[in-house]
Amino acid sequence: MSDLVTIVAEPWDDYGLIDSGDGRKLERYGAVTVARPEPQAMWAPATAAWDPDATFVSGSDEDGGGRWVQHRPVPREWALARGKVRFNASLTPFRHLGFFPDMAPQWDWMRNRAEDADILNLFGYTGVGTLLLSEAGARLVHVDASKKSVEGGKANAALSGLSERPIRWIVDDAQKFAAREVRRGKRYDGILLDPPKFGRGPEGEMWRLEEHLARLIADCRKLLDGDSRFLVLTVYAVRMSALAIGELVRQSLGDLGGTVEVGEMAVREEARGLLLPTAIFARWAKS
Repeated sequence: MSDLVTIVAEPWDDYGLIDSGDGRKLERYGAVTVARPEPQAMWAPATAAWDPDATFVSGSDEDGGGRWVQHRPVPREWALARGKVRFNASLTPFRHLGFFPDMAPQWDWMRNRAEDADILNLFGYTGVGTLLLSEAGARLVHVDASKKSVEGGKANAALSGLSERPIRWIVDDAQKFAAREVRRGKRYDGILLDPPKFGRGPEGEMWRLEEHLARLIADCRKLLDGDSRFLVLTVYAVRMSALAIGELVRQSLGDLGGTVEVGEMAVREEARGLLLPTAIFARWAKS
């Protein structure tokens, strides 16, 4: 396994990290600016003169809760784009805006391996990654336990003019779906999974990252073969190490050959160019 690497999401037309510090970050999503909590921004901000359109105020519990305070009216949803793919942003109750912009370099990396590929996206959420891979020529199976998220993905596909693309939108528990695909003898050229720290499937199935990730990665290995191209695993649980998930992927997929990269994901701040860490990742590529 190679040394730890850092993958950096740079600003683009419809997204940028404007400033960060004192446990917060100021971002732009199209024409809307928001301030959100960010525990890893332990430094001082470039300026104290923040004037966001909306601020997320955290609740008292560590793992979530809170509310948005709008300082100026913000639309219920508004359209953004990355390349030719368009999608909706919104102020969700979960403090994010309906997609994860730090995934942009991972999306680009997978798009370079996506032409005429069959790709499985587990925990696919509102489908921005799915649509970017579809637009690059892949056939997708998109799985998420939330019907609302899957419907949001379909709406984003319509917004992008990709509704007729070969995408299967599936509301299901990721673990159960992967296990069923193994039993069916399915294979994929690529797999993307972005599991939460904790979650529930549509029928109340329990997901705990530390308990269930190894089993899921083992099933993912069974869905890949010697002609497969990649697997990308991203984890936002700050208590888990990149070295740990990297070793898990290396051992699980080692017999396929190829290489495993492990490290951190980060977003570059526009004000000073510093890097704000967001997640850890491990990814396997055949070449």
